[in-house]
Amino acid sequence: MTGNRPKVDITDPREIRTENLAAPGSNDQKAVALSYAHGRDNAPILSAKGEGSVAEQILQLAFANGIKVRKDSDLAEILMAVDVDSEIPLEAFAAVAEILNYIYRINRIYGDPAKKRPTT
Repeated sequence: MTGNRPKVDITDPREIRTENLAAPGSNDQKAVALSYAHGRDNAPILSAKGEGSVAEQILQLAFANGIKVRKDSDLAEILMAVDVDSEIPLEAFAAVAEILNYIYRINRIYGDPAKKRPTT
């Protein structure tokens, strides 16, 4: 990852069209999901990944739970090579750190949506 990466948006799920998430030159949509528990995990963990209908399901779950979605086909391509439940590779750290920084900042401003969701 270089410092010349184009800026990409972390988008409100209501404003995103899933067909725009496909990697350039591919017909298949790809989606990945990351998790990170501060104090428990050494690095972010790839918690889900998929192409086509599986990617669509990952995105629908994110949207249904108010999780912000970032469009970044280069990062998705790197993370598709990672095994689920594994730490992200070193070359993805800068991009993922940018995402986590944004999320932490938004949570400080607006509150953590996960803490506002009712439990069932």
